[in-house]
Order: sequence, then C-alpha cells, then structure tokens
Amino acid sequence: MTVLLVATMSLDGFIARPDDSVGPLFDWFGAGTEEVTAADEDRVFRTTEASATWIREQWGKVRAGVCGRHLFDHTGGWDGRPPAGDHVVVLTHAVPTDWPYLDTAPFTFVTEGVEAAVATAQELAGDADVTVTAGDVGGQALAAGLVDEVEISLVPVVLGRGKRFFGEDAPEIVLEDPYVSVPGRRVTHLRYRVPR
Repeated sequence: MTVLLVATMSLDGFIARPDDSVGPLFDWFGAGTEEVTAADEDRVFRTTEASATWIREQWGKVRAGVCGRHLFDHTGGWDGRPPAGDHVVVLTHAVPTDWPYLDTAPFTFVTEGVEAAVATAQELAGDADVTVTAGDVGGQALAAGLVDEVEISLVPVVLGRGKRFFGEDAPEIVLEDPYVSVPGRRVTHLRYRVPR
C-alpha cells in the first residue's frame, strides 16, 4: 500500500484559481482520442494513449482517497460516486446532514484530523493504494509524515496565483528525483518518492 499526494498542477504550483475554477488545468483530459475512465464509468476522458495507460495503471491501484470538506462541497461530492477507487474519506469539522447521498454513497466523514482520515482510508483500501488530494489537506498529510509518494500531472500553464499544490503550510522537504515521467499531450505525469 502506498499513500500518494496527487493532483494536476500548473507550472507555478497551483491546483486551482483563487475562485476554485481550474481553467485550462484539466485540458489534458480531452487532449486525445483514447477513451478512459476511472471509478465512475460515466466520466469519460479522451486523452493520449500515454495518459490513458497512466490512468489505467496508476488509478487502477487506488481503492480509497482522502479529500477535504472544501473540495467535497465544491464538487457536490461527485454526486456520490468516487472519482477514483471505491471509497472517499472526507476530512471535515462537521458531517453534512443535507447531502442527498449520505446514506448510500461510499463516503466516510472523519472529524478527528488528517491522521485519522488517512488511517480510515488505509483500512478501507486494504492492500491497495490511498490518495490524498493536494491542497491544504495534502500539505497537512505531508507534514505529518503520512505521504509515501507525490504524484503530479504537470501541465504547461501558469496561473499566477491560486490554490497551492502543497497548501499554505507545507514543510520544507527535498524529494528524490522523479522515478516515473510519462509525457502526454498538455501534461507530464511525474512520481516522486518522499524520503524517510
């Protein structure tokens, strides 16, 4: 099992604009002709063959993901369908009471902090991989020593300002050189090990 800090990132280190819109960051999901899906078969991406292979191989190993309440609210909880894997663990201060999928979706709400959220995701994932979405929650997980690897889908876009990949309070860490680099169209997929 590997705990991965993941997201698509601009060249200047952002995962979204200040208003949470992603602009051209996700253009690579439609930059090819190869159809690929992750956990939700209704969300079809059309990427290059290289990116499709990346998605199938890497995302196919994921069984649970951790995100923060802000992303959960912004996406509407992906209509109760995990974007990758079988389960989503949402780190929150308060469990939502009005989400229409609360009793049916494979989502778990954790209020005890990032360590508890990652531990819950690991339990749900078994021997499979766990993702932690980049941003403030991802930075907290990295600072707590919970992240094994960093996975960046780097796009040739400069946003200038926005939501940082590692959040606002990430520690200084020198990663190893990328051990995987897969060029696609409008994206380069990178994996880094976090030194222990």
